[in-house]
Amino acid sequence: MKPKPPVPAWRWGVWYAILGAALIVFYGLFTPIWFGLRTLAWIAEYRARRGGRRASEAAQNLQKTGTSRTATRP
Repeated sequence: MKPKPPVPAWRWGVWYAILGAALIVFYGLFTPIWFGLRTLAWIAEYRARRGGRRASEAAQNLQKTGTSRTATRP
């Protein structure tokens, strides 16, 4: 069995060029998109929790006063 010949230099160059492009795409492009989506999800969760508290306050006011009017948002 013959030993394998060495890999040509141009293939190493192509390999590292593709690897560099992939790193730029995944870390340079996808990471900010992922952080943006997580930030939007965090804001949505925060608003839902804040809104949920106001909904329970409205229910308490309805029970106490018989009307559904609540304080306006600041």
